[in-house]
Amino acid sequence: MGTLNSWMQEMTGGLGCASLGLMLMAGVSATPAQACDLCAIYSASQAQGQTGAGWLAGVADQFTHLGTARTDGHPAANPTGQYLDSAITQLFVGYNFTDRFGLQFNLPVIERTFKRPQGFTIDQGTVAGIGDASLLGNLIGYRKLAEDYTFDWSVLGGLKFPTGDPGRLQEEFREVAVPGAPPSGIHGHDLTLGTGSVDGIIGTGVFTRWRRWFATANVEYSLRTPGDFNYQFANDLTWLGGPGVYLALTHTYSLALQAVVSGENKGKDTFQGAAAEDTALTAVYLGPELTFTWRNKLSAQVGADLPLRVDNSAFQIVPSYRVRASLTWHF
Repeated sequence: MGTLNSWMQEMTGGLGCASLGLMLMAGVSATPAQACDLCAIYSASQAQGQTGAGWLAGVADQFTHLGTARTDGHPAANPTGQYLDSAITQLFVGYNFTDRFGLQFNLPVIERTFKRPQGFTIDQGTVAGIGDASLLGNLIGYRKLAEDYTFDWSVLGGLKFPTGDPGRLQEEFREVAVPGAPPSGIHGHDLTLGTGSVDGIIGTGVFTRWRRWFATANVEYSLRTPGDFNYQFANDLTWLGGPGVYLALTHTYSLALQAVVSGENKGKDTFQGAAAEDTALTAVYLGPELTFTWRNKLSAQVGADLPLRVDNSAFQIVPSYRVRASLTWHF
């Protein structure tokens, strides 16, 4: 099993990673493959937990800086310099019963630092704690392995549980616009650690390879239910994928560089039966991702995302960039 859900728990990732990727490409592109590509591909897949029975565990982190003000999809003034820095660290453990089916448990640890106006004063602080845990099943529905060609199609499904503290949602009851004061783009629904709801998760993914070139495509849909304080988050569609190339591919290790396009589409939340106007978001990101595997045990990834398009409702502080990293050990 991969760590798709670890990346997609918060879609709501810098430029230095692109330079790092070019440096690594220059350093390894001349490295010859010391074994057949098919065997090396299979070993790399095992290291990522995508094939082979047994346990896997790891950590995945995503840091998002939200510092861009937008109103109904258009740039807006941010005179108070309000921002939200969100760091979500996913701790996960999984077990593959066969080389085609496995379960994975994810526990997020969240830290959010913020600055926002409240009337004519400035509110700054940090919220931290565990978020909503999830349990996912992953099934490879179809697999084709050949010397020059590989194709995998998988499906996933599971549940998200209300283990995070939803207390910040109580702020929604106290929000009052102050005439003449700058608007706040950061609210209780942005700071909450949990939703107070049990939600469904479904998704599918494709991996295809021709020789050393490959492409991925993954989609996940969250089905939200009413949570605490009569607040219901909107259903959320997240996706990611793109083309890549194996820069190095041997029995011992692999190094791949991928151009990742990702995004999400989320409607308006509901609070006390009415639409929460400042909660809808559609975003598209682009950035590089490097994946390193060692034998059939270790997999490491690092990537960055810059927004290509952001369309939001009302006034919001939206993502300026994201940075992602993960480490997986397959036992």
